[in-house]
Amino acid sequence: MNPDTLSARILAVGDTHQVDLPLRWGDSDALNHLNNTLYFRLMEEARMQILYDAGFELPADDGAILAHASCDFLRPLTYPATVRVTHKVTRIGRSSAEFELLLEKVGDDAGPYARGRNVLVWMDYVANTSAPWPPEVLAKMATQFQPAA
Repeated sequence: MNPDTLSARILAVGDTHQVDLPLRWGDSDALNHLNNTLYFRLMEEARMQILYDAGFELPADDGAILAHASCDFLRPLTYPATVRVTHKVTRIGRSSAEFELLLEKVGDDAGPYARGRNVLVWMDYVANTSAPWPPEVLAKMATQFQPAA
């Protein structure tokens, strides 16, 4: 193990990541509301930006999988808009990490449009089993998050 990894900050409960993503006109339904499935796509895009920007490469012998995704639709998003997706770490276990997600419209301070929950599990793809989070992985992920205040 790299000695620098041991002194690096690792991902911690309360850390947050934000990314702004534009809506596309074609993402709307006949009522000009963002299609329900697209809320999950926005969460996915934000999650993948975290992983790719942290330096994860696919395919690999191990990596994170999405074990759970849920969404509470609070208010309809409409085009045009830019959506701010915020991941907040709520729990880190042996092999899983839980995130609360907020989807907010940039420029609208009235509160979130959707609230979600994701659980990532670190997997050994070769053995097809969960595995403990390697400290260097949590350190790489921490580089993409703002530390808890």
